[in-house]
Amino acid sequence: MSEEEFRRKTPKEILESIQKIRRGHLKIILGAVSGSGKTYHMLQEGNILKKRGIDAVIGIVSTSNRPKTIEQIGYLEIVPSIEWTNNGEVNHDLDVDAIIARNPDVVLVDGLAHRNRPNAPRPTRFDDINFLLNMNLSVITTINIYELEGVRGIADKLTGGNVKVYASVPEDVLAQADEVKLLDVTPEVILKRLQEGDIEHEHEKKRGRDNIFHRSNLAVLRELALRFLAGEVNEDLDEYRGKLGMIGPSGATEKILVTVQYHWNGSILVRRGQQTAKRLGGDLLVVCFRQPNHPFSKDELTFKRSIIKLVEKVGGKFEELPLESDSVADQIVHYATEQNVTRIVMGQSKRTRWEEIVYGSIINKILRKSRNIDVFIVADRAKKHGERVIPAKRKKNEITNPYRRLTLKELEKEIDKINRGTLKVYIGAAPGVGKTYTMLREANELKKKGIDIVIGLLETHGRSETIEQIGSLEIIPRKKIQYKGTTLEEMDTEVIIKRNPEVVLVDELAHTNVPGCKYLKRYEDVEDILASGISVISTMNIQHLESLNDSVEQFTGVRVRETVPDHILRIADEIELIDISPNALRDRMKEGHIYAEEKVEQSLNNFFKTGNLIALRELALREVADDVDERLEAWERKGTLRGPWRQEEVIFVCTNLRNDSERLIRRGFRISYRLKAVWYVAYVKDHDPLTEDEVRTLNKVKELTERLDGRFQIYETKDRRNVFRLLVKEMHEKKATQVIIGQSARSRWEEITKGSVVERLLREVRHMDVLVVADQHKH
Repeated sequence: MSEEEFRRKTPKEILESIQKIRRGHLKIILGAVSGSGKTYHMLQEGNILKKRGIDAVIGIVSTSNRPKTIEQIGYLEIVPSIEWTNNGEVNHDLDVDAIIARNPDVVLVDGLAHRNRPNAPRPTRFDDINFLLNMNLSVITTINIYELEGVRGIADKLTGGNVKVYASVPEDVLAQADEVKLLDVTPEVILKRLQEGDIEHEHEKKRGRDNIFHRSNLAVLRELALRFLAGEVNEDLDEYRGKLGMIGPSGATEKILVTVQYHWNGSILVRRGQQTAKRLGGDLLVVCFRQPNHPFSKDELTFKRSIIKLVEKVGGKFEELPLESDSVADQIVHYATEQNVTRIVMGQSKRTRWEEIVYGSIINKILRKSRNIDVFIVADRAKKHGERVIPAKRKKNEITNPYRRLTLKELEKEIDKINRGTLKVYIGAAPGVGKTYTMLREANELKKKGIDIVIGLLETHGRSETIEQIGSLEIIPRKKIQYKGTTLEEMDTEVIIKRNPEVVLVDELAHTNVPGCKYLKRYEDVEDILASGISVISTMNIQHLESLNDSVEQFTGVRVRETVPDHILRIADEIELIDISPNALRDRMKEGHIYAEEKVEQSLNNFFKTGNLIALRELALREVADDVDERLEAWERKGTLRGPWRQEEVIFVCTNLRNDSERLIRRGFRISYRLKAVWYVAYVKDHDPLTEDEVRTLNKVKELTERLDGRFQIYETKDRRNVFRLLVKEMHEKKATQVIIGQSARSRWEEITKGSVVERLLREVRHMDVLVVADQHKH
């Protein structure tokens, strides 16, 4: 146990703990914009609680005359609100006294951001809710992301001044809540609801928010909601890991550390660190270690002011710390580990080859001493090109010939796009979040509208509420396959295509088919169905995304075997996240709503551990936020949250046949995808023949590269000494701007006698950025 756990609590802490026990439970349903379905879900939850014997009443509800929302009120009791008018507009306040007199278990309160009438006992609805919570009444409430005080200014700026907020709540309200659920809804769904009259457009017009329903504005607000909640979840994860004494990066998020000196290149390093942090959706830290008694020169003071000003401008955090030991590397690693840093950004080493032999390389020392922390060495472009790395500006689109005829191949491609079905994927952080339930509910709504929709493959896992949602939906019988004397069942893709519905539901996209099927993976069946002109609604969990395989293993300790290539999500027309808090998911597990009773205890102590669920939730939120941002960029919108990147990046991944090869490739893909870069994976064969294990690894590496849309290339040489020269030659020929390599497996003595591969590469390609990926499995 830590000394903190032995420390006696202060009277204030004891009082706070007692108050917390006596305080009601606060759940907030968060949406990006009006029409996300917050009120509908709040009422639905109230009805579920009532069925379980919990006394839930409505304190305030705004149905906006939506039939589906009114229907959800059902038999819920409504405590009459206090009606008042302001400039001809009717408003409603909570009747707190009536609610306290009624004394229910749970109160449903729509619209957390609300100013009460003049002379009310409390100025805001948020104050009323806090009063109820302190009276030991639980509350479920709703809010839009732009109604948080710290967010509304950003939201207004990003939407071109289209967010008008008349009441807001403190930014830390989400942190105060016991549970926050995000309703992630795509712009397409919101626009469809608007078209069908499910959103009260006139009300938004009156409030000056008419243009908020432009597709790009909806996407910006959606991304803002996803990223904001991801930040809140990250704080929960840090707190949870801190209590368990866990240090270092969790694997769920990126945190970039830039180490600078007060030198002319300091601003360049900060800029590059900021660009990296933005594109990877992470935080930026900048630190300078210097001798405490060393006086500043005039130039150093100038550079210091410039760096601090820049860090403030780009939203980073700056610290100057005294150099406490002879080893800068030791101090950098200690600081990076304490701050949960995932990548250290540094400038090129100024040491000569002989100085590196005598004193060792700072970069290699950092890599040897740290765990799961990559090192990114910024190119010294000034030496070769005299250029500065400055904030990126996109090139204007080149003028194309509008009269050019499409080639036959281009024409076929365009026709295929027109004929192809649409793909929608529901993503969750873990099993049991409600993906299949939501998919079935949407299917029933589509059927009511006259859409020909069938179930192609459904996995209910015996969950009664999921089975209830099937309703009258047609189910395509599964195909029976004989395998090793057993009859197994799989989705019958041929029958689905022959039946030719408009839409088919296909659960569990990452599933591996039984041997003997046409395809190895279910997502390949889905591609066939889409090519036949049939639309697909499917489900998957975030841990099954191929490029996240290493991150998931890092924090769960589990290597997920069934994966889906990232391009499947990229071709999806819609991606929607089904969000749930870790505690709520664990409660569902304990109540038997996810797995059979005999599996519950084992699951809660393994994959469903709180820390795993928090990390998976953050990973899902960030991944969907990145997807929203990519789609915004595809619509050629200027103001995406992550900002632009330098153009024409070329990534070159150097791989061998070691255990970390696949990890390097996944890292290469994620970086190249975010930078819109062409990327290559290179292997140099320097001996013949390869062993059986080497051939197997080579095939796996090649298949993974191609599955992630990279270009795999093999080069051959009979002399091992030429491997390095050959790689550098190919880097230059392909005009690589960033090289990715694994951490050297050589010992300190081997580096002295044979040289460091990393340092040699840095000397040869000083004009390229180099990312050295840490060994995940070292101890």
